[in-house]
Amino acid sequence: MTYRQEAEYYSRKIKRNARKIIVGIIVLAAVLTSAKTVGPEQEGVVITLGKYNRTVQPGLNFIIPFGIERMYKIPVQRQLKQEFGFRTEEPGVRTRYSEEDLKDESLMLTGDLNLGDVEWVVQYRIVDSYQYLFRVRDAEDALHDMSEAAMRKIVGDRTVNEVLTVGRQEVATEVEQLLQRMCDEYENGIRIDQIVLQDVNPPERVKPAFNEVNEARQERETLINRAQADYNRVIPRARGEAREMIQQAEGYAINRVNRATGQASRFSAIFDEYVNAPEVTRTRLYYETLESILPNINQKVIMDENNPNVLPLMNLDGDRITFEREDREDNQ
Repeated sequence: MTYRQEAEYYSRKIKRNARKIIVGIIVLAAVLTSAKTVGPEQEGVVITLGKYNRTVQPGLNFIIPFGIERMYKIPVQRQLKQEFGFRTEEPGVRTRYSEEDLKDESLMLTGDLNLGDVEWVVQYRIVDSYQYLFRVRDAEDALHDMSEAAMRKIVGDRTVNEVLTVGRQEVATEVEQLLQRMCDEYENGIRIDQIVLQDVNPPERVKPAFNEVNEARQERETLINRAQADYNRVIPRARGEAREMIQQAEGYAINRVNRATGQASRFSAIFDEYVNAPEVTRTRLYYETLESILPNINQKVIMDENNPNVLPLMNLDGDRITFEREDREDNQ
């Protein structure tokens, strides 16, 4: 075999091997670009030449290679989240958060024209992969903007005290409802699971003034509680004393009425007797009156108008009664 023939032989051999290598590369590329594995929490959306074709379930799936078909894997069974005002760098028992400045998305104006630094988390799920990919361009960024708009709207309808204290849960609930309505309107295939207010604080520049206001309010509440305690201690006692005085007055009134009624009845009875026997009744009343008056007088002088010459003296200080008359003998 000549040198030329030998060169031609090796040249043909190299060409055959090159064709095999190219074919092998093409086959390998076809296998790699056609075999797709969809995870257990995912759903595969297949696009043929830029148009939606089908949705495949978890497992090993095949598509047309060489870019004719493309597959997007959507985590439909996983709960996703977006963070506002902070970023989680390393989750765990001691979670580390980013210290970068994110005040532009967390600083917002309340209804009473105060500023609040609101940090929150949106937890959501993708429930419709077709809508998620094709109804809204870049659904993640759209959800981020909608969440921020919803939070600013709800916070803007409330006072800073409500946002910082008692109204936090209501704010989270209203933002969740409003954001879900916006997602349904945009048909982005997202369901909102929960809105969590991570932290709500006044801005750093106004924290000292805000703390002073809170201290003043707490002092006011303390004074109100003390006044209420004094009220609860004094007012019931005064009411009890008032009820006691009223009951005593009512008892005194009943006693007076009963005594007056008895005296009126007694007077009526005496008057009836007087009508029947005036002289006897008059004499009896006279004696009864003297009987009640004389014991209260220390010295008594009894005069007889029919006998002016007689000076009757009656010593009623003791048990013995003495009569002295100037004409004792004439009377005997």
